[in-house]
Amino acid sequence: MAELHPSAPAHPSNTQPRAITALAITAAALIFLLTGVSLWLSYEHLHDVGARHGFADDPIRAWAWPATLDLFYAAGEVLILRAALARRIDWWAISLVVFGAGGSIALNIAGVGEGAEPLDYVVAAVPPVASLLAFGALMNQLYRLLAKPAATAPAAPPVPEETGDEEEHVPAPVMPPAPPVIPPVGPGPMPGPTPIKYSDARCSVIRALYNAGTRPGTKAMRIAISDAGLGDASDGFIRGTLRAEVEQHEPHLAQLPPAPVPLTA
Repeated sequence: MAELHPSAPAHPSNTQPRAITALAITAAALIFLLTGVSLWLSYEHLHDVGARHGFADDPIRAWAWPATLDLFYAAGEVLILRAALARRIDWWAISLVVFGAGGSIALNIAGVGEGAEPLDYVVAAVPPVASLLAFGALMNQLYRLLAKPAATAPAAPPVPEETGDEEEHVPAPVMPPAPPVIPPVGPGPMPGPTPIKYSDARCSVIRALYNAGTRPGTKAMRIAISDAGLGDASDGFIRGTLRAEVEQHEPHLAQLPPAPVPLTA
């Protein structure tokens, strides 16, 4: 019988990932609860400080006054959370948290008053400090979660190894029929360029002057036509008709530099 290879990896259990997820959710809930309780205790103490210093006759403003610090703190926490989800750093949000948390801690301690026991100052400082540390722990977990690499594809199941007791019969692959062989056709003569047919035989004489790499002038064209025994023509006819027909068939010839005019003594 076929058996699993000893080195084949075992299937990972789903118990460990579920336990990790449950622990993360529990930790997040506890951190949120700790943050809420800490903020409430800090807010309550700041209300008492405001009631003793200027808001004794106005309870509504006494309850609203701590929001000038704690709302900065809460807004900064939300903005830092958004920045963490976007994987960037928001220094403005960090400044809000520093201002709100620092002010809350300072005023909670200062609200105890002078001449109090050292433990009274510690009790007043614990709620805002605990809230700040709790949020830092939450941000640490969030950064760890976002820094995880993308989940890889699950490993392929182990392939059983065949022993010598059983022989696996693999059917021979069915080969498709071979395509018909077409005998190659021998290369024939390459067709040459189609000769240009001019309306006037004198155009062929003018075309030969371009082989020098320059654009012939009127005098050179007249001499070439005369030497070829094709009579004579006016300068305007040579330039405007004969040379124009040559360059109409081959427009690039008109871009050649003009032929130098020989200096006569």
